[in-house]
Amino acid sequence: MEQMYESLGISKEVYAYGESILADLKPRFDGIDETAEYNQLKVIRAMQQSRVSAECFNTSSGYGYNDIGRDTLEEVYAAAFHTEAALVRPQITCGTHALAVALSGNLRPGDELLSISGKPYDTLEEVIGIRPSCGSLAEYGVTYAQVDLRPDGSFDFDGIAKALKPQTRLIEIQRSKGYQTRPTLSVAQIGEAIAFVKQLRPDILVMVDNCYGEFVERLEPSDVGADMIVGSLIKNPGGGLAPIGGYIAGTKECVERAAYRLTSPGLGKEVGASLGVMQSFYQGFFLAPTVTAAALKGAIFAANIYERLGFHVVPNGTEERHDIIQAVEFGFADGMISFCEGIQAAAPVDSYVTPEPWAMPGYDSDVIMAAGAFVQGSSIELSADGPVQPPYAVYFQGGLTWPHAKLGILMSLQKLYERGHVKLPQKI
Repeated sequence: MEQMYESLGISKEVYAYGESILADLKPRFDGIDETAEYNQLKVIRAMQQSRVSAECFNTSSGYGYNDIGRDTLEEVYAAAFHTEAALVRPQITCGTHALAVALSGNLRPGDELLSISGKPYDTLEEVIGIRPSCGSLAEYGVTYAQVDLRPDGSFDFDGIAKALKPQTRLIEIQRSKGYQTRPTLSVAQIGEAIAFVKQLRPDILVMVDNCYGEFVERLEPSDVGADMIVGSLIKNPGGGLAPIGGYIAGTKECVERAAYRLTSPGLGKEVGASLGVMQSFYQGFFLAPTVTAAALKGAIFAANIYERLGFHVVPNGTEERHDIIQAVEFGFADGMISFCEGIQAAAPVDSYVTPEPWAMPGYDSDVIMAAGAFVQGSSIELSADGPVQPPYAVYFQGGLTWPHAKLGILMSLQKLYERGHVKLPQKI
């Protein structure tokens, strides 16, 4: 095994250090496998209840009327996430698009959107209008307010109560950390916040940005009162097979309003051809629990590798996990760039490419992204990215298989080791 890793560029020192870390992680990995088993059975039950058949994999074109595969898949998502309805479409291009559809479909001029988990993800700032942008919610008369999390990453319930206004229509909660080094919110925390809001204002809708969190725990935010959960199919629920797409799952009314925004008033869910992607959508969702488990193992391995070398990591090596993202704070630009180069070098696709920072659309600083993926931008595949600015934190996620995640992390360490940015213990 050591020789095989050496043939891929991993030195004996880096390999030995990695193996020493893994020796302590077996109990954690066993727990992840148990959660994956539970969630796998949950998905199978949903597929059986929805009577998935071979005909569901057929394609449709044009208007997509009476697309049995599309309609059944949406039943599967609703059953798995315990919601009344779901919208799962290839016409949803990404997670940001799914969130924009959910928000714009359920907000009207004069309404206020309130984020109670602090600053939203960068690309959502232009959707909302925090950064002025053509077609933002602000241009349509939707106002925005924000309640930051407490320093320990918990919800500020007093601040939430004070922020509620008569025009507050929808509360947004971002489960994952985005490009921040705050803790990811657990489903239990989210449930507590939803219960608090609903007690004060039962009329307010609560939407949870569920990106990177699906199948990490046994429960989803929809199990604890969320009116909508929203995510991308090129993250966890697509299982690495979905080539595009997003989902919105929730109450029938919320999903219908989102569907009318995605397509057109009067059309809603009735149109939208599946264009030959149904088998990938079904099979990806079937594989999602085990693929997510592989990504979680990689995140825990990375946390322990870098924490023991003295770097600040979020979550730390022993914390409970609520999403697949692992943040590593280097404090200097070449540290995060070297890390990303290692992830790219371990990829099955474009391994010979050197990632460089660039001005990505939707971000306010240069961003470096490493991803030799089968699907462009797929965050459930092995990838790492981050804005090249202090504190120079890189955000690692994905890995369709645990062995690939392991190789990527070791390769990232190899790059840092070769450049003298880390010193490995002499005795392991």
